[in-house]
Amino acid sequence: MTIKKRTLICALAAVALAGGLPAAAAAAQVQEPARVGSVRELIAELPVAEEVRTGYERSKFRHWIDADKDGCNTRMEVLKDEAVEAPTQGVNCALSGGQWFSYYDDVLVSGASGLDIDHMVPLAESWDSGAYDWTPERRQAYANDLGWSRSLVAVTARTNRQKADQDPSTWMPPAADALCHYVADWVSVKTRWQLSVDAAELQALQQAAAECPDEELAVPLA
Repeated sequence: MTIKKRTLICALAAVALAGGLPAAAAAAQVQEPARVGSVRELIAELPVAEEVRTGYERSKFRHWIDADKDGCNTRMEVLKDEAVEAPTQGVNCALSGGQWFSYYDDVLVSGASGLDIDHMVPLAESWDSGAYDWTPERRQAYANDLGWSRSLVAVTARTNRQKADQDPSTWMPPAADALCHYVADWVSVKTRWQLSVDAAELQALQQAAAECPDEELAVPLA
């Protein structure tokens, strides 16, 4: 089963790697500017800094907005996009039926009520890593990022709450085959939003990436 639906961004990057397009051309077709590089390269480029939690409040990240005014907020948009069996959409974007694959714990979930939408890099962690210095508008854009398929992911409520605001130095998904995908997701989001890592986080990412294929990514910068 596919771990997670890919958007056009990932599809173009895959074509580039297969020889259909140069990597730089693929990135240009996705969005400019973009950073194209392997997971290990992107990890090496992440700025290292001490975390700053002072002043954090979840309310400073306005999320689950309806950006395109179609009646479906960010949470619902992710659920519709990531469904492996499409749900039925009713009035006010109410979803019934459908199935989703929670890659953190390798679980197939029937019905949306058992799912959370996880911010790949949690809101508190993003604050610690640079978002403390952002405008409210940029924090809102981060919290509702539908422009990169790796930013938000539908997973079981259990694993999302186990993860909470932890970074990879203290939490990784329990499914054995989820590790490499998770590391690529995490690194791509930190790259996209120009967020820093602390020393323990960097070490955990480097150690995990060393055990994984060095996936090439074309990451659109926010």
